[in-house]
Amino acid sequence: MTIAPPSGPAAPSLTASVLRQVLLPLALTWFLGTAVALYVASYFNRQAFDRALLDDAYAVAANVHAGDSGLEFPLTPREVTNLLFDQTEQVYFAVLRADGSLLAGHAGLKAPLPGADEPHHFSYVSYDGKVLRAVALTHEGEPRFHVVIGQTTAARGVLVRQLLLYSIAPQMVLLAWLATWLWRGIRRELRPLDELRQTLEKRNASDLTPVPVARSSRELEQLADTLNALLDRLAQSASAQREFAGNVAHELRTPLAGIRALADYGLAQHTPSVWREQLEQIAASQARASHLVDQLLALALADEGRTGLQRQPLRLDVLAREAVMRHLARADAKGVDLGGLGLDEPVTVQANAALVEGTLDNLIDNALRYGGRTITIELDGRTLSVVDDGPGIPAAGQRDLMQRWTQGPAGQKLGEGAGLGLAIVARYAKLLGAELSFAKASEAGGLRVSLAFGPQDAQASAG
Repeated sequence: MTIAPPSGPAAPSLTASVLRQVLLPLALTWFLGTAVALYVASYFNRQAFDRALLDDAYAVAANVHAGDSGLEFPLTPREVTNLLFDQTEQVYFAVLRADGSLLAGHAGLKAPLPGADEPHHFSYVSYDGKVLRAVALTHEGEPRFHVVIGQTTAARGVLVRQLLLYSIAPQMVLLAWLATWLWRGIRRELRPLDELRQTLEKRNASDLTPVPVARSSRELEQLADTLNALLDRLAQSASAQREFAGNVAHELRTPLAGIRALADYGLAQHTPSVWREQLEQIAASQARASHLVDQLLALALADEGRTGLQRQPLRLDVLAREAVMRHLARADAKGVDLGGLGLDEPVTVQANAALVEGTLDNLIDNALRYGGRTITIELDGRTLSVVDDGPGIPAAGQRDLMQRWTQGPAGQKLGEGAGLGLAIVARYAKLLGAELSFAKASEAGGLRVSLAFGPQDAQASAG
């Protein structure tokens, strides 16, 4: 049988999902870390360049002094070039008198002056079509003057770009290597899961044997155990269904053939009395066949019960009284005295109602078929018994009668039943965790079949 793939878009692979869940937070963390590192590096880079620029301002200010005619800046252009020498950047300067007039340097170079509580002030200014990083320094002594130093920022930008390149490139390589390593590792760890899928795809519907799975991880081990437990339950269910179908086909062949023969014979006759006789026999055969089907269904239910039995608090006294009432009319028709003893005391156990009722029904049915003239349902504490005054069952034959399709001499003589009643009772008792026992009803004979439930704590834990 081919299973059609589900409609709609295909779900993403588990490998890709896990890799995405790992790499996305990792990449985000890496980008944030890189941004913080670049910000810190840029800050200290700017601090270093600004410190050098401030040193140049102090060097220029140190060469300004008062002369006979006022402020003087005696350095020649060559000496200024040597003083402000920079291999990569262009440096501009201006010495301004207190009134803002130019004493020396580049005309038009101006920058915001420091405030009253600032020794110097850094800013960006435009000069000669260029953006400069400038520092303004105020000489507070006498005479008062200002020094402005401006420097182009090409080297600063180059250094930041180099920092960005040298920090991102290695980390991108590491991230790619990590993604490859994770991909291979995840694929390797998930390979047993893919092998499990391939194994299940190759199986047919009738193969319910346990699946071999490499136990490479606790999660996969738990999945394998759960899957194999499910396969075991399905195998038990399929086995019970096959056995039920086989039992029905085998056991109903004879009564159905008999019913067909009775019907054919009646149709060939022309006497109403013969028709009535044949119809009565057909009705009796149908009743036996119906009883057989009920027992087979009950036995299949017992087999299914192994896979998931639900227990709940039950009143044994109530179930026993209800069983007496269900079979009372049939007992009266057979002239059997059916009653109860000890059913007025409430007794609660953890059990399954269907199994307890099925046990009582089968035991009462057996007693009505093969017992004597008196049947009593007794409840003594946590022990439920069905007692009759019939011939009983020899101890040597009790174990055999709990096997399927086994009948005692009385059943074979009557030609009723299929040898399933006590097999069903034995299976139900096992599922309920109760002890099934057979004993003589009295010294005179008879049969006592008892179902003893365990302590209340054990019942609760079993449920």
